[in-house]
Amino acid sequence: MPLEDRKKESDVKKENEAKKEYLLRYRDAVRSEKQIDEEIKQLRLDTMMPAVVNDGMPHGTGCGDLSGYAARVDELLQDLKDQMEKRIAIRREITQKIEEMSNETEKMVLRYRYIHLLKWEEIAVKMSYSWKGIHKVHGRALSHFAPPKEYMEVHTMSVI
Repeated sequence: MPLEDRKKESDVKKENEAKKEYLLRYRDAVRSEKQIDEEIKQLRLDTMMPAVVNDGMPHGTGCGDLSGYAARVDELLQDLKDQMEKRIAIRREITQKIEEMSNETEKMVLRYRYIHLLKWEEIAVKMSYSWKGIHKVHGRALSHFAPPKEYMEVHTMSVI
């Protein structure tokens, strides 16, 4: 294979890897949202019972002014909600980018793989394709998928 063809093939592989990384951000956002949601629930519990310390040590029964504590908890809750909004925006952007594609079969493969987080075997069964066939559709889908240009510029830069 001529050098120019190998370079072109290498560029396509690099581009496809960047596209997969972009799409996998959906999975990461879902995981982060679950973790943030757990933190919010724990903070709300802590807010209802701020004096409960389960360290087995005796503590005083004084109830001091909790307004400063409540204000800090509110700030932390707002920070967590802002972080959650960022994750939701990532998921919304990825979903919109998939929906912009014209081929419904390719959209379905990307949705099943990156949004529903299905395994290749499950996708093949759902779509009545062979394992090899579903990978071909996925390859075509990646070639037609268009993440934001800014993302691709940053993630496909050549290292010199």
